[in-house]
Amino acid sequence: MTRARPYDRETALDAALNLFWQKGYHATSLKDLEAALSMKPGSIYAAFKSKEGLYLSALERYFHRNRDGFRALAAQGGSPLAALAGHLRSFGRQQAEESGHRACMLVKTLLDVTEQDGAIGLRARGYLDEMTAEITAIFEAARDAGELPEGADPVRLARKYQADMTALRIEAHRGGDPAALAALGDDMARDVERLRLAESG
Repeated sequence: MTRARPYDRETALDAALNLFWQKGYHATSLKDLEAALSMKPGSIYAAFKSKEGLYLSALERYFHRNRDGFRALAAQGGSPLAALAGHLRSFGRQQAEESGHRACMLVKTLLDVTEQDGAIGLRARGYLDEMTAEITAIFEAARDAGELPEGADPVRLARKYQADMTALRIEAHRGGDPAALAALGDDMARDVERLRLAESG
């Protein structure tokens, strides 16, 4: 007998992430997962223990990709506020140009899960808090560089920035005029840039 081909965990997680992100935890069936991952139920459970375990692994993968993106921003050097503003602009244009737009998977998870899915909800909230901390660190760098007005609160600014990113994703998910979405990203970016202007003006 020929042996079954070993599964590729990275490929399987990418497929699961895309499927869960599109359909949500509860609307994704085992049959959906079988087809997307090209794996039998027994193999899925052997690799990930449960549907919940697979979802948590996919959610972790989504979080790490977003966190790494913000860490790359922080490592750019130069103006932290310019980096944050540029990220909003490029994100708005990227969402306008690409197909298959979806709202933030962490936010969608919180809206989808129930009290019985406590582990998933807790993990999603934790990841959102960690993203707030990553963005806060960049605003703190802007404060330390003298870009922010005296008395500016990096945590509050980070929450506003995170809310703007979520809003951009929701607008992309809703569909509509790509130019309007890119313009919305520009408007949000200018709000960040005005923080520096407020100090110098």
